Amino acid sequence: MLDSNTLENGMRIIQESVPGRQVTLAHIIASPDKVLYEKLGLDPKIDYERAAIGVTTVTPSETAIIMADIAMKASGINLGFVDRFSGSLIITGTVSEVQAAIEAMQDYVEEKLGYTVCPITKT
Repeated sequence: MLDSNTLENGMRIIQESVPGRQVTLAHIIASPDKVLYEKLGLDPKIDYERAAIGVTTVTPSETAIIMADIAMKASGINLGFVDRFSGSLIITGTVSEVQAAIEAMQDYVEEKLGYTVCPITKT
């Protein structure tokens, strides 16, 4: 039986993940349910009508630290989570604060660091 990495002619494919310089996810969740805040371990004591959660991922993963700093300086967001090993960053605040922070992060890494950035999506 062939595994998923072996072709019919016996040639084997080796797959590697090579991190590039890119933001792979930039998403804003507007008016999230309180349960989502609780499940993510975020502060549930907020005005849910105006609330938003921003989620980003970036490679190299250490860039998440720089992006967190930019986000905090760009607007009045709260830092929910930053992981220098996976490149994940979660921020919270009003929709406009989260939008401004993500735009500032995207602009900085694209213009100053030469990263490829994805479009900002919103639900």
